[in-house]
Amino acid sequence: MEIQEVEAKSILVKSKLPESDYVINCYTGCGFGCSYCYASFMGRFVEKKITDWGEYVYAKVNAAELLKKELPKLKDKGKGVTILLSSVTDPFQATEAKYKLSEKCLTVLADYGFEGMVSILTKSPTVLKVVPILKHLKNAEVGITITATDDKISRYFEKFAPNATARIETLARLNEAGIKTYAFLGPLLPHFVAEKVKFKEVLDAIYKTGTRRLFIEHINLAPYIKDRMLHELKNINTEFLKKFYSSQSKDYREELNKAIYELLKDYDFKLLHDEVLYHKEGT
Repeated sequence: MEIQEVEAKSILVKSKLPESDYVINCYTGCGFGCSYCYASFMGRFVEKKITDWGEYVYAKVNAAELLKKELPKLKDKGKGVTILLSSVTDPFQATEAKYKLSEKCLTVLADYGFEGMVSILTKSPTVLKVVPILKHLKNAEVGITITATDDKISRYFEKFAPNATARIETLARLNEAGIKTYAFLGPLLPHFVAEKVKFKEVLDAIYKTGTRRLFIEHINLAPYIKDRMLHELKNINTEFLKKFYSSQSKDYREELNKAIYELLKDYDFKLLHDEVLYHKEGT
């Protein structure tokens, strides 16, 4: 793993995502290196190839200092604004243990008295370490990415990320601590395409944690992502591959949506944005 320390020019960046106004990405690159991650396109900004994803992390060591300077630019201490940590990296990946950049930025937000929503999206149980800080924020929530209940599946596509059961346990512990949570079911991986019953298993597991809010997102099969994933799927049977390929079509997404909406009727989950999302590259 290549780790470099860099100084960023800005850290509070306007977002193109529908669920946030600004994003904070304290790192470029991500040590989790998930094969389906759309953020692998970030490599072009640091002279890295798509295939290098997961092999480098650039730590923006001045992130907290920049945030202190940039926060006052928001009106009314950010009331009505949502800030997301993070959109193109995991804010609590392994490198965070050394640099604590996400933790420092959260502390800046708490000390400043930020009035908006601070939303965290991660795969890591390390987020539990910042629960005391989150309790000092007026509005905070944590989303945990859940792609399976089976550790073998999560390890297949997310080799270096915390396993599925650890993430589900993290959701439960956050709820026990009184932190507002949501589960991010995204992307919908090929095992959902092949066996829809697996989706119900995930819903059951999330429901038991106490989480009642969901983001659900279809997989983005831009060419650069498909190439990386098919490398992982090279030993999978032909019928499975056919279903995997079909998951990029609009007709199949609509068919899968119907199955998902039917399953959701059995729970009192709140589906955020009231739809299953599909984001193309760079959105």
